[in-house]
Amino acid sequence: MKSKIYYTKPSITEKEVEYATDAARNGWGEHCYAYIGRFEDLFKRHLNVKYAIATSSCTGALHMGMAALGIGPGDEVILADTNWVATVAPVIHLGAKPIFVDILPDTWCIDPFQVEQAITPNTKAIIAVHIYGNLCEMDELIAIGERHGIPIVEDAAEAVGSVYHDKRAGSIGKFGTFSFHGTKTITTGEGGMFVTNDPVLYNHVLSLSNHGRAQVQSKQFWADMIGFKYKISNIQAAIGCAQLERIDELISKKRTIFNLYKNGLSGLPLQLNPEKKGTINGFWMPTVVFDQEAGITRGQLIDAFSQEHIDARVFFWPLSSLDMFKANESNHNAWDIPNRSINLPSYHDLSIMDIDRITKVLGDIQRS
Repeated sequence: MKSKIYYTKPSITEKEVEYATDAARNGWGEHCYAYIGRFEDLFKRHLNVKYAIATSSCTGALHMGMAALGIGPGDEVILADTNWVATVAPVIHLGAKPIFVDILPDTWCIDPFQVEQAITPNTKAIIAVHIYGNLCEMDELIAIGERHGIPIVEDAAEAVGSVYHDKRAGSIGKFGTFSFHGTKTITTGEGGMFVTNDPVLYNHVLSLSNHGRAQVQSKQFWADMIGFKYKISNIQAAIGCAQLERIDELISKKRTIFNLYKNGLSGLPLQLNPEKKGTINGFWMPTVVFDQEAGITRGQLIDAFSQEHIDARVFFWPLSSLDMFKANESNHNAWDIPNRSINLPSYHDLSIMDIDRITKVLGDIQRS
C-alpha cells in the first residue's frame, strides 16, 4: 500500500520543543506572560505594526475587534460568501446581520463591486478575508470604506507570508487577525493574533481580552466592562516564538511547494492561486480550480485522491448554503467554484516524490 499523504501538518523542530519545555518548566508566577509578550513583539516586527495582542484563536481576535468597533444588534457586516464559518460566527455572536456577497473568479476573494452595492445605512464593517493566502483588492476596499465611513477588517488567518504592495496582509485595514492553528504556516497548536495601528482600538481590545479590566485600572480584580477570555497560553506562545524565528524559512518552503505544483500542473485546464503584479502570495493552501469545460467535479477529485491514499480537502462551501443562513445562489462564483475544486496537500515536509504523486492524479483524472 502506498504511504499516506496528509493535506497538512506543522513543521516542528527542536527549537519549538526547547521553548515549550522552558515555558512548562519555568513560565509561571512572574514569568507567566514572558513568552506571550515576546511572541507579540516578534509578530509586530514581522508585520510592521504598532500593536499586537496574542489570542486563543483568530475567531476570538475577530470577536473582540468587532466588539470594540461597537458592532451589535441591528448592524450589518459585509463579507464574502466563500469563507469558513469562523469568520461569520463572531458577527452572529454580536447580534449583527451578515451580508454575503460574491467573490472574484480569479482570487476567490471578496468582490469590491458587490461590496459597494451591498452597503446600507446599517453597514458597520466590511471583512476582507485573504483566502488560502490569496490577497483581496485592498486598495479598492479601503477606498470604498473611506467613501462610506466604514472600517475594513482583515481576516488574514490564512495569509502569513502574503504581501500587498509592500504591506503585509493584516496590516492594512482598521485591524487584522491571524490564525496559528495546527494547519497554518506558523502554528501554536491553537492560537491567533489581533493587530492594529490604532492606539484607541488597541487599548479597548486589550481591556476586552482581560475580562474587561482596563490597563490603567489600579484596583485588583476590578472589571471596567464585560470582556472576554481569549488569551493564548504562555506554552503556546513559546512555540510561536520559535516558529517566528523560523518564519522566513517556513514562508519560503510554502512558496517552493506551490511552484513545484505550478510546474507539475502546467498545461492542464485549471487555475491555481494567483499572484498579481505588486503582490506576494504566501501560498498557504495551494488550490486547483478546474475549468468548467473540463467537466471535472469535486466528487471525482475526492474519489481519485482517496484511491491514491491522499487527503482531499474541499474548497469552502458558500456560507449561504449552510442550514443556518438563507441560500443566495445569485453569488454565482461562490456557489460554482467549489464544485470543481480541491485544496492540495502543502505541509512543509512534503517531498518532490509526494508532489509528483499528487500532480499525476490530477493529470490522470483530466485525461480519463
